[in-house]
Amino acid sequence: MEQAEFEKRLAGVLTREIDDVTELVSAERLSGGASQETYRLTVRGGDGERLLCLRRAAGGVHVEDETSIAPGLATEALLMRSARAAGVPEPEVHYVLQTEDGLGDGFIMQWLDGEALGARIARSPELAELRPKLAFECGAIMAKIHAVDLDATGLRERLVTSTPREFVEQTWERYQLLNAPQPMIDFTGRWLMENLPQQFELALVHNDFRNGNFMVDGNGINAVLDWEIAHIGDPMRDLGWICTSSWRFGVAELPVGGFGHYEDLFAGYESVSGRKVDPERVKFWEVFGSFWWSVGCLGMAEHYRSGPDKTVERPAIGRRTSECQIDCVNLLIPGPAELVSAAADPGEQDMPRADELLVSVRDFLRQDVMATTAGRTQFLSRVASNSLDIVLRELSLAGPHRAAELERLQSLFDSSDDLFTLRWRLVHGLRDGSVALDTPELAEHLRATVVNQIAIDQPRYPGFRIALGEA
Repeated sequence: MEQAEFEKRLAGVLTREIDDVTELVSAERLSGGASQETYRLTVRGGDGERLLCLRRAAGGVHVEDETSIAPGLATEALLMRSARAAGVPEPEVHYVLQTEDGLGDGFIMQWLDGEALGARIARSPELAELRPKLAFECGAIMAKIHAVDLDATGLRERLVTSTPREFVEQTWERYQLLNAPQPMIDFTGRWLMENLPQQFELALVHNDFRNGNFMVDGNGINAVLDWEIAHIGDPMRDLGWICTSSWRFGVAELPVGGFGHYEDLFAGYESVSGRKVDPERVKFWEVFGSFWWSVGCLGMAEHYRSGPDKTVERPAIGRRTSECQIDCVNLLIPGPAELVSAAADPGEQDMPRADELLVSVRDFLRQDVMATTAGRTQFLSRVASNSLDIVLRELSLAGPHRAAELERLQSLFDSSDDLFTLRWRLVHGLRDGSVALDTPELAEHLRATVVNQIAIDQPRYPGFRIALGEA
């Protein structure tokens, strides 16, 4: 749909359905939102201009039947309304889009000002006084979410229920459908199945409550965002997820979102729920968090190949699976790992060389495009330049990395088969149980493989330094 037609239809909805809106002034799509679109709407009415927010399905599609994996945007709106009624800080939802509106699935809600970028919440000097209070507040808010009455709100009929076993199995099966062999993912899946929580209660689970999915102002959290994957399950999933390393934004020493400690998170939760938190159960879900997001990252790459929203952001997120896998290594099989040396310098035979072409495009994006753009275009330019850095490192490191991986696998299986065959052999062995988790040389192989892959994908990730014993 062209932008002009999109704005025309949106203006019709706003003036018809939202009190005191007479005109749509502008609709700006914000950066981020790989799975959903978010727009800042400037509208005009009797009291002048004000802001609203539109949350819409990627590509403006309409789904006839909500899937069992995600609740859908209409249910997301109900979740926000139910949470707000239970005392959770939420914006007011004004209108849920209907099929006849011609805009796809979505809803229009109150605009709230505040900071939602996880890196700024974790590191900005302006929020230094707020950060020590956030872990406790997060715990308290989670307890309110988990206490939402599923029957009175009608949510029980609209949300899928997932026990820990079902959640692990569904995630592992979703990964297997991608047909992308990643042995560390299968190793972690096996560990999770062998360490499932034996006692748990079922409650509303936000399922994506983390730094970067809530907004803060000077007083604390003023909105919990992104309910698109909520379900009914073990509430400790939320506590483990906010502690997952991917959401610490470089502040590895503060496990709760890069701003707080486990003890404060648990104390906040216990102060509202009246129930003691079991740290080992949270640890299970922290491991699961990295497992789940490693699969989610691969899914983003698959969405790029097959989905309607082919942005440069999706394949870049796909490469972040190695970040999650190194976190699983650090949690489950820590130990020494050796980095390969870069391939020999290609020399000056080609004029220009492939790496020089890549550097020229990368520098153009960073120095020219980013300097003259703003908003989503500037954000995507940064993503694109980072993707070119990955390709540059791959040109230098992938050959030695794959050769070392092959050598280890041939030793592990006493075989002369090729890399592709042996990688699949290890994956199938982990899935069917024929390869034990304590197989000699297995942990060493997995550590070395994942460490050298993240050296290509994101060598600045804190988990990489932890794996090398440098943090």
